[in-house]
Amino acid sequence: MSSVRKLLHTRYRVEDLERSVRFYKEVLGLVETTRHKSPRGSELVFLKAPESEELIELCCFSASGPVKVQADLTHLAFEVDSLQAFGQHIAKLGITFSDGPHLKPDGGGIAFIDAPEGYEIELIQMGKMGK
Repeated sequence: MSSVRKLLHTRYRVEDLERSVRFYKEVLGLVETTRHKSPRGSELVFLKAPESEELIELCCFSASGPVKVQADLTHLAFEVDSLQAFGQHIAKLGITFSDGPHLKPDGGGIAFIDAPEGYEIELIQMGKMGK
């Protein structure tokens, strides 16, 4: 039996590519790895978190119509060292948590923010047992 080998990237379609790229770079600290136009005309930007191999593909293809993100359909989850420090970082950018932070006795916790198109971003602070 043959199976897949590894996850390479996840695509999120956006309407304003540059606004979304700025958000993922400035707010989350992702790094842009490549940018190109697909054969069908989609504008594509690939980004990655500093310690990850998997990429996030932001795709702008206006011929597909407006982006309508359904609530609680999907989210990206990123590990952070400190939810408190991350909260201070986003506050300087005029962003607030949309939910949380919710901390556990072991020091772990989660919080959420919303990306420009309405995609949910989960931030996870690992507890003592998760490290």
